[in-house]
Amino acid sequence: MARTNPRAVARVRRKKHIRKRLRGTTERPRLCVFRSTKHIYAQIIDDQTGRTIVTASTVEKDVEIEGSRGNSKAAVVIGKAVSRRAQDAGLKKVVFDRNGYLYHGRVKALADAAREEGLEF
Repeated sequence: MARTNPRAVARVRRKKHIRKRLRGTTERPRLCVFRSTKHIYAQIIDDQTGRTIVTASTVEKDVEIEGSRGNSKAAVVIGKAVSRRAQDAGLKKVVFDRNGYLYHGRVKALADAAREEGLEF
């Protein structure tokens, strides 16, 4: 029988609690962050149509990152990339979805970088 990680279970519980109230619309889509130990991912999602509009992640080959792809420096690069791509798609305002993670470290670095680049939360 497999054991479940209590931290992962708690994150999923927090995520469900947050997502009950958080919705992305066509005018103001949702910026969703996912982090693993090795990478960080960001998506901008329109929940009304169920469509992903913009993505950026450290897995992509065209993203220029020196060293580790799972640290705060990489999160800053991804935050700037997703903000630029969103503005190219005609988006200025989004709703930030931290996906159950604490607003600290890599998640905060990504959000701050996206704000610096011109995306409004």
